[in-house]
Amino acid sequence: MSKSIAGRVPARLAVVLIAILGALPTPSGAQDRLRTMPGYEQYQKMSAQIQGAVRSGDLRATWVENGKALEYTIDGKRYRYDVATRKASELPALPPQTGGGRGGRGGGGGAPERGRQFAQAQSPDKTFEASYRDRNLWMKGPDGVETPITTDGSEKDRIKYGTASWVYGEELDQTTAIWWAPNSRKVAYYRFDEKPVPDYLLQLDQTKLYSTVDTEAYPKAGVPNPVVDIFVYDVTSKQSVKLDVRTGKPFENSVVGHYVYNVRWTPDASELIFNRTNRRQNIMEFTACKPDTGTCRVVIREQWPTGWVENNPTMVYLKDNKRFIWASERTGFNNYYLYDIGGKLITALTRHPFEVAGIIRVDEAAGVLYYMARSGDNYMKTQLHRVGLDGKGDRRLTDPAFTHAVTLAPDGRHFIDVAQTHDQPPTSRLLDANGKLVAELAKSDMTKFEQLGLRKTEMFSYMAADGKTKLHGMISFPSTFDPSKKYPVLVPVYGGPASASNTARETFSVPSPTTEYGFIIVNLSSRATPGMGKRTLDAIYEKLGQVEMDDMAEGIKALASRPYVDAARIGMYGTSYGGYTAAMMLLRFPDLVAAASASSPVTDWRHYDTIYTERYMWIPEENKEGYDAGSAMTYVPKLKGRLMLYWGTADNNVHPSNMMQLIQALQRAGKSFETQVGPDQGHSGINQQRMMEFFIENLVMRPASVTTTF
Repeated sequence: MSKSIAGRVPARLAVVLIAILGALPTPSGAQDRLRTMPGYEQYQKMSAQIQGAVRSGDLRATWVENGKALEYTIDGKRYRYDVATRKASELPALPPQTGGGRGGRGGGGGAPERGRQFAQAQSPDKTFEASYRDRNLWMKGPDGVETPITTDGSEKDRIKYGTASWVYGEELDQTTAIWWAPNSRKVAYYRFDEKPVPDYLLQLDQTKLYSTVDTEAYPKAGVPNPVVDIFVYDVTSKQSVKLDVRTGKPFENSVVGHYVYNVRWTPDASELIFNRTNRRQNIMEFTACKPDTGTCRVVIREQWPTGWVENNPTMVYLKDNKRFIWASERTGFNNYYLYDIGGKLITALTRHPFEVAGIIRVDEAAGVLYYMARSGDNYMKTQLHRVGLDGKGDRRLTDPAFTHAVTLAPDGRHFIDVAQTHDQPPTSRLLDANGKLVAELAKSDMTKFEQLGLRKTEMFSYMAADGKTKLHGMISFPSTFDPSKKYPVLVPVYGGPASASNTARETFSVPSPTTEYGFIIVNLSSRATPGMGKRTLDAIYEKLGQVEMDDMAEGIKALASRPYVDAARIGMYGTSYGGYTAAMMLLRFPDLVAAASASSPVTDWRHYDTIYTERYMWIPEENKEGYDAGSAMTYVPKLKGRLMLYWGTADNNVHPSNMMQLIQALQRAGKSFETQVGPDQGHSGINQQRMMEFFIENLVMRPASVTTTF
């Protein structure tokens, strides 16, 4: 449930299917009862056709010749478009690509396992290699001889160097723990003391004759964290210097330096830089340290007293490697600022009452910044802007009626614009630097979409539970939709803080194939959805499982007023935070939700890790009311509908103890429920077809209806 899953910068816009189900692969044959159930034949008939129902107008073009031309592929043929002549010509087909080797272990240099870091780091000049082994850091020089840099790392003392605590990899995206200076003369490395951290013991290999145990120092909300430090080793003097990452203060909850992450060198190797926060994560300091002395200074300090700070803001250097662009939410909306490495604010580049959403290019020769922002007709429609590096002359270059993905030409004179909305498929166009149309390059072909009788996704709005925040939802219909009939509804959810997963969006989507079983599919937003500003997100602070659920309940109420919606047959499903949301909605709103499938859910935030949980909930000792209100066990006596639970027995992220506690509470309360288990599976989701059996049985064949009271 790391923040990477709740990423805040939108991905490239394209025609996509609505994301609906869990992480486990679907078996080649149908689940045995599913093939006899209502809607199965229609689903089989339509699902494959739906996925290819639109030929997308998103060209994915590439600029060539410094912006004089662009190349793209359409219907399997390659074309070159000449900007000057405004003509396209067909290109020869590319030769078949040959494989790059067998791959496998050591062959591709892929990312480390979840929660882990790379174990080796080669110096930029290829002379040295530092590596992690047996909880210590080792160095191999040009002679090939390997020697230990540290010697006191041990499992017994729970000290380790050159790697990180699991929670750093999972929640702070820390995939590295060894960092070479650009000049190859120094290498920085982590030291972690995990003595204060309790171990979590996870039984593995339960499908084998003998099982094994995975032991992980896993800090759960409110318990002690590992103590982090950074050292810098000089390859010439063969000595290490400890950096003063907490400015001489002890390791405790309030100190800024409780967490130290996003470690890297300045381009000139003069300083090691990183981000550091207090345990509450409402203060973040971008910090620079001298590798020879270990002294550290604060470059930028960010603070947000009514919530959490963005822990890894965008930072982009200018060519002089002394100035940089920095993203900050200090005004309540994410904006860009120009700083120098000494910490001086040169100017605010943007001053918007809406969010910036990604840097496209810094054109220093022209003295401008190109960036995306949520300045369209609604916050979901991202736009291309251009502003001077002096913060003047900001201009929106795209049509606010659409959301946009752009590719700027190398010479800055043109850009390719892919424009779309939730109900208008992508169109690719060539625009000049001021946003004026030069040529339309491609439109989406909807012929098959229309032949299949598919309906476009519909967007609707509703008020959040606060009565003043406007939220949005999306409705996906079956091809056989008849407005005179009433349909059961499925709501795929995630719902986590600052996550746009399974919420309303302004990218065009073909209907979910799941609708063909005879369901309407609905996506709902809440005040946890990103893009509406920091003060909107503040509403969920210390209230996970409350505010976002209250808002989704209002979305269901708004939806239920439609004549074709059967308000007594609404189901919800999700995985991870989505599993938590589905279970909580069923338990908290028994008069709204009739059935839920919850995969790998957190069931009580006391079970989850410190960095993620406390960022939003603080510690249980000081927010007992919030933790109790966010616990699924609190609401077990209210269960009336049908509940399906799934978990993987080898889940080292959301531990099986979450599910064991919920199952125990359900049994003690005499509540009926169903379970599916993934033997030796990690953090995963229920089999799609088994889930559909559950929903068809409980919402179609013998409905677990609710009595609506709104």
